Amino acid sequence: MENDWKDRLGVVFSTNPDFKYTTAETEEAETLPPSRQRLIVGIDRRNRGGKQVTLITGFVGKADDLKELGRTLKTKLGVGGSAKDGEITIQGDFRDKVVSILQGLGYNAKRGN
Repeated sequence: MENDWKDRLGVVFSTNPDFKYTTAETEEAETLPPSRQRLIVGIDRRNRGGKQVTLITGFVGKADDLKELGRTLKTKLGVGGSAKDGEITIQGDFRDKVVSILQGLGYNAKRGN
């Protein structure tokens, strides 16, 4: 995939024959151990048609570890949700249960709003 033109959209033409285009790759932050994570468990009602969701923010680490934690919470609570962009969304108001589950797993979690 040395000649993938979609990665170079918006790049000005170069007359240098030896020019090699490189893309800036961002590295994911290394996942902190659970005792060093500072998770905030709050509730959110914005842009959701009046429905409530429990929002867990403050996770520092890889996306795979975030999804695994989200999967664990959804399984233990028996509800749906998602884990992306550094946040875990759980359908419904489960703030107290989520805090107790996270603390049981060794996370430093506290209840927000």
